[in-house]
Amino acid sequence: WDFRGSGLTNMHGSTGDIIFLGTTTPQLEEVFWTLTHDLKQDLGGSGSNLRTPSDCLGQSRCEYSCYDTQAICHFLTNEYQDELHRPAFPYKFKFKFDGCPNCCVASIARSDMSFIGTWKDRIRIDQDAVNKYVEKDPAYPANAGAHKGRDWGPFDIEKEVTDLCPTHCMKWDGKKLHIDDANCTRCMHCINVMPRALKIGKETGCSILVGAKAPILDGAQMGSLLVPFVPVNPDNDYEEITEVIENIWDWWMEEAMNRERLGELMKRQGFQ
Repeated sequence: WDFRGSGLTNMHGSTGDIIFLGTTTPQLEEVFWTLTHDLKQDLGGSGSNLRTPSDCLGQSRCEYSCYDTQAICHFLTNEYQDELHRPAFPYKFKFKFDGCPNCCVASIARSDMSFIGTWKDRIRIDQDAVNKYVEKDPAYPANAGAHKGRDWGPFDIEKEVTDLCPTHCMKWDGKKLHIDDANCTRCMHCINVMPRALKIGKETGCSILVGAKAPILDGAQMGSLLVPFVPVNPDNDYEEITEVIENIWDWWMEEAMNRERLGELMKRQGFQ
């Protein structure tokens, strides 16, 4: 790559295990020839195996993470080495792990099985901090200061938080913020806008969604919710999660046509 391109590579990126960044059009055929004929690499193929799982940084860096994404990603990568290296599936299969509903690796749109961190109990509210945001205390900038330096006007909790709640489960009475947690979809918008006032719950785990894909003809298909909440417990080797995975694989391998992804099988046979 130093000879044919920029010399820059990305290891274990979002679109491949080794990504070559930056070259010129005349070099492309040369690169392909070298990789395919000289180095005997198969390019452009789509192996019918488990792809390398990917995750967000999770609890190593993020206070919102509801489970240890790196730990489960590491465990399942080791647990399913056979599925990674010995293709036996009808088509490719992808795991992705998001520590919270902010979905920083976009697992809901980019993986056959998506693990998105969530919580079962109530959003934690610091009412004093909510009032600091409303009073426009400079120590409490909205969106954690991400919009600093631009004239967005004064902070308006109703316009920027409660009115934007997708289920309208929030209400501001002028002194207190009320949240009807039973109708909260965990979209994280309110927490992102007022991070010092609102925090995720304490009873955390993940939701499992299946069947996302982005085919050229049909367009993007988001994952469908299969398991609303499952505890993420490394002490039992993630037994509840591996049981879900292997039951889905059994059905998919039995019923899918050649080169039919899980989402396409669900579309053809129904969400069983």
